Amino acid sequence: MIDETFIRSLGIIIIAATVFALVARIIRMPAIVAYLAAGLFLGPLTQLIEIGNSIRNITDLGIIFLLFLVGLELRFEKIREVGKVALLAGTGQVLVTAMGGYGLAYLLGFGAIECAFLAAALTFSSTVIAVKLLGEKSEFNTVYGRIAIGILLVQDLTVIILLTFLNGLEGVESIETTTLIRNLIQAFGGMMLLLILSLAASKWILPRPFAWAAQSQKMLFIWSLCWCFVMVQTAHLFHLSHETGAFLAGMSLAQLPYNHELTRRVNPLMNLFIAVFFVSLGAKMEFGEIRTLLLPSAVMICFVMLIKPLIIMFFVSRFGYGERTTFLAGLTLSQISEFSFIVLGIGFSYELIDHTILSLVGIIGVISFSTSAFGIIYNHRIFRFVQNGKWLSFLNISKREEKSCVTVPFSDHVVVVGMNTLGKEIALRLHDKGETVLAIDTDLRKLNTLPTATIMGDVQSLALLEEAGFRRAKLLVTALQIESVNELLAYRCRCLGIPCAVNTVDLSVVDNLLLMDPTYLMIPKADGIKFQNKKLKAMGFLD
Repeated sequence: MIDETFIRSLGIIIIAATVFALVARIIRMPAIVAYLAAGLFLGPLTQLIEIGNSIRNITDLGIIFLLFLVGLELRFEKIREVGKVALLAGTGQVLVTAMGGYGLAYLLGFGAIECAFLAAALTFSSTVIAVKLLGEKSEFNTVYGRIAIGILLVQDLTVIILLTFLNGLEGVESIETTTLIRNLIQAFGGMMLLLILSLAASKWILPRPFAWAAQSQKMLFIWSLCWCFVMVQTAHLFHLSHETGAFLAGMSLAQLPYNHELTRRVNPLMNLFIAVFFVSLGAKMEFGEIRTLLLPSAVMICFVMLIKPLIIMFFVSRFGYGERTTFLAGLTLSQISEFSFIVLGIGFSYELIDHTILSLVGIIGVISFSTSAFGIIYNHRIFRFVQNGKWLSFLNISKREEKSCVTVPFSDHVVVVGMNTLGKEIALRLHDKGETVLAIDTDLRKLNTLPTATIMGDVQSLALLEEAGFRRAKLLVTALQIESVNELLAYRCRCLGIPCAVNTVDLSVVDNLLLMDPTYLMIPKADGIKFQNKKLKAMGFLD
């Protein structure tokens, strides 16, 4: 029998999340802020919902999918060029920020365990916000974008270590030294075994079955979820958290050539569960003693949005990067993380912290998410203002020309989309003429036989187009027979002034394509008739 209370609560959560997210989209605020605000509205303000066990199970699934998606972003070759600065600057930032956050919390009068959780909450930055906004601004492949993503991945790995540590505390009622050490050794030993297993699987086990599954996009999606939950259950066998297994599952799949397609398909599923997670988190917050939280929240917000970016700028600048890259990388990470709430949620479930800490970090999250989102959107304007005021001079950042460590993989090339008979023939002929050709298709088998550069994925994804150097292409050719995708590509080409040739199968939609102002329409029926007439004339059958 269906639990009516569960259905009612879930329905209210989804409706509220949708309404608040719509408002947030209009004012260009991150969705996470909208979900927390929806939770505050449903919980402390109106008491419209009650968070039961069923809702908690859904939020746990949201965390699993979030970690799985973060793992899918950890493609080693993506951060190889900034690996050194990301590793050293990220590690330095985590250590210094954690110590600073702990000391700040201690000065504000919190207990030792509360200080530790607050330090963890202040240390990490939001992968979701940074990835989303950098993608919208098409600045993934900038130097500062790569550095910021690299530092975030170092932070994410630190989160996994922290989750493993917390997992070692589970079941320890009174922290005895021998029991604690045994649990921690067991947890970290299990994590190392699972890490080795996931990396070995990505190299020797997963490629062949996933190459077969990639023949169907739906099958690829189901197989990826299957592998995710295999790793989740394996983590459980090793006495590790489910989140650790999900992260390592995503990381192992990220090394395969299907990560763009998997990310695109997992995103909507993850968004649903994450919405429920953050709405539920907001509903748990209590603001009965809000006056006592004003001072600590104000001080910690300043720490997150001013001191933490300066720490990041200091470490990044030591590697020879100029003011622009250094400042933009720090500004991108000037917020707390969605993982801050995950860590606090685990601490709350173990009764190590109370509602006060959740409420305090909730205030910090809402304000830092909102403010940093606008900071990332208008980051170049803010940099010009700061540069003119010479406010960064005390960091002694290099004034010389920017050091560019990120190579541009594709430039002045031809992008050919859709490796059907027409697309493959166009790609081969252009390649034979000496053009730099990049072929894109959702079927890896069609790409494997080509002598050109290839990317597997769906061209509706902006992230994939950015990786393909879409903005630097001299021509885009789409041989697809999917009219809606062709119209989208033609529209994006028009916006960026890129010449495009579009395949048209259905003559009834030619008018729609003409509105997109394509450079050339390939109409096989008309071109075929012209070719036939030309041949017949050459043979003397036509005048």
